[in-house]
Amino acid sequence: MSRLQEVFGKGKAFVAFLTAGDPTAECTVNYILKMEKAGADLIEIGIPFSDPTAEGAVIQEASLRALRGGMTTEGVFHIVEEVRKRSGVPIALMTYLNPVFHYGYEAFFARCRSLGVDGIIVPDLPFEEKGEAEEVAGRFGVDVISLIAPTSMERIRLIAKEAKGFIYVVSSMGVTGVRSQITTDIAGMVEEIRAVTDTPCAIGFGISTPKQAGEMAHYADRVIVASAIVRLIEQYGEAAGEEIYRYVSDMKAAIA
Repeated sequence: MSRLQEVFGKGKAFVAFLTAGDPTAECTVNYILKMEKAGADLIEIGIPFSDPTAEGAVIQEASLRALRGGMTTEGVFHIVEEVRKRSGVPIALMTYLNPVFHYGYEAFFARCRSLGVDGIIVPDLPFEEKGEAEEVAGRFGVDVISLIAPTSMERIRLIAKEAKGFIYVVSSMGVTGVRSQITTDIAGMVEEIRAVTDTPCAIGFGISTPKQAGEMAHYADRVIVASAIVRLIEQYGEAAGEEIYRYVSDMKAAIA
């Protein structure tokens, strides 16, 4: 059992996302520690990329701010290194394939292992083409997380059968971003997944309020929030720490 799967053995889990280097590397380290203290069970760190096709405007702008500030893939690893001096919180990196490919699969996943990165989420890596990256990641003990979108039941089961770490259940078609309502048949998707695997499910895309988080927690083992946290960072900048702490505390309480 991987460390990501172990997180689910402790009850409902809350996953908090932020973009590395927005507004600064030092702030990212501090905000990660704040989120862990507030109850986040897993931290998802976004590696800034110039063409984040799965992201809505909020996270796109965060990536651009971080890139303008000089953030790089190596800079993200330095952030993780700083976090690891003070915390053992489980960490997953969210990235597009291009930065991993250019860093080099062997070097990238070796660095992940040395820093205790538990998993990687790559939204533009098709299920049918994940073989090479997943093989190298597996040798270094890093889970490549599968994303399952609202699609045919046959494809949901196909992807779920081979999933590792946890399954990222995409609650809504389209890009990331806050949504006032989530209308996808989440219960049906999770039922199909659980028919073929006991790999834990995490629901993300569009969740922003404690009410939404509580509703999604009825169906899944884990709830992921991204854009709402990034929006707080956009609003408060280097003074966002306490706002993030309060928000994560409220969201964690809603799924408990």
